[in-house]
Amino acid sequence: MGEPIVILALRRKRDRIESAIAGYERKIKEAQADLSHVTASLRLFELSGDPSEFPAYIDLNRILRRGEITHICMAAIRAEGPLDTRELTSRVMAAKGLNRDDRVLAQAISLRIVQTLRMKARRGGALDGSERRKGACVWRLRDQALGANSTQ
Repeated sequence: MGEPIVILALRRKRDRIESAIAGYERKIKEAQADLSHVTASLRLFELSGDPSEFPAYIDLNRILRRGEITHICMAAIRAEGPLDTRELTSRVMAAKGLNRDDRVLAQAISLRIVQTLRMKARRGGALDGSERRKGACVWRLRDQALGANSTQ
């Protein structure tokens, strides 16, 4: 014997509702994209012309020569002892004469520092970045790490 008509009707109704929900979700995504485009256009037309409203994009490859981040960071670690990524970012920005208040630039430089120093540590460099301080890597020379562990 076949399934009751009630079950067949409920399944058809469920399928129609699922189809309607999928259509509404597509429309919501389209509306969100439209809203972001309109908001971006509004932001362009509402600008006053102040140069600070147009952030300059900086190509880190042009600012920092090959190996320069490693050189600056290693010199700072040798001179001052263990430093975390935020402190090293501040040292690099100061050494290059960059605006330390620019958070976007600081973020880009800190990511480059982490990438560079991790590669140096993996290649058998004398670096250790395994410790964390408030979510940031603490970089130290391996002999500093051994000295700190032996005193504990």
